[in-house]
Amino acid sequence: MESSDTGEDGSPRYHQANPESMSEDAKQKEREFRKNLNRSSREFVSDTIHEKVKLIVHRPDADPEHQQEYASLSKGLMPIVQEIARKTLPLLEHEVSSEFARNRYYGSKFQADSVAYGDYRYFAKKRPPTEAPSLVVGLRVDESASMSAFGRLEAAKRAVIAVYEFCQICDIPVLIYGDTADVSRLEQMSIFAYADFDKPDASDRLRLMRIQARSNNRDGMALRIMAERLAVSPQQTKLLVSISDGQPKAMDNYTGSYAVSDMQQTIEEYERKGITFLAAAIGQDKDVISDIYGQDRFLDITNLQEFPAKLVRIIARYL
Repeated sequence: MESSDTGEDGSPRYHQANPESMSEDAKQKEREFRKNLNRSSREFVSDTIHEKVKLIVHRPDADPEHQQEYASLSKGLMPIVQEIARKTLPLLEHEVSSEFARNRYYGSKFQADSVAYGDYRYFAKKRPPTEAPSLVVGLRVDESASMSAFGRLEAAKRAVIAVYEFCQICDIPVLIYGDTADVSRLEQMSIFAYADFDKPDASDRLRLMRIQARSNNRDGMALRIMAERLAVSPQQTKLLVSISDGQPKAMDNYTGSYAVSDMQQTIEEYERKGITFLAAAIGQDKDVISDIYGQDRFLDITNLQEFPAKLVRIIARYL
């Protein structure tokens, strides 16, 4: 298992990512990419309750000064991620060559070895000649102010790193966005595009270090924007994971049953479009998050230290 972005010991290799060293052409392409993200994101929420919310999509700079932080957070994770990937890659090769697609809720072939997982994906379905197994992953990070408490922010960063590196090794397209609300009256919703499958960059791993606790959270709007991006992707399986520590709350009245109803309607709408949702609850509002997403989409993260590896193993199950 080799990767041009990892060293012999599995640790990430770092790339010079100083925006000042970028060529004028590269800077222009980055500006155009950010402009397109803003335009498309606003289109995604038109004709919804979020239509008049003032939105800005940011593309944080990849700062070489964050290399030390990334190295510190990823050091203990990489052997685990490498081991999970090592076990996953042969399964991918097998599935590509097999005439049956494994881990389905229904099918013509029962898989006894899948019963142990307890997720009802016990069957294999005969794959048409043109169908190839594939996965795209979206990772949404709640950047509300409460994420700064009890080590949640560091746990979220470590989980994001683990997922990002796993996806790099297994060549899985990945979308990693953070979001917050009510930064100012002119910026009522903020999206931070840390990694985007339409513009992959080895320095994205350094952008991830800019994840931070900020203000409120308008979850339904963030989920809709990311789900819309995933819905049009060509991959067969589209997985959207939300890492959050609390229930939705944003000005003026995006809270309580109003916000919950918006989130549930968004989830139902995009599940019909083929999106699979999972909610990783790492805070005090676990019962509320479970009620919003439903028990079958809910991950109760009690041990924050085990969270990164647990999340990667769950994602590997969808391959």
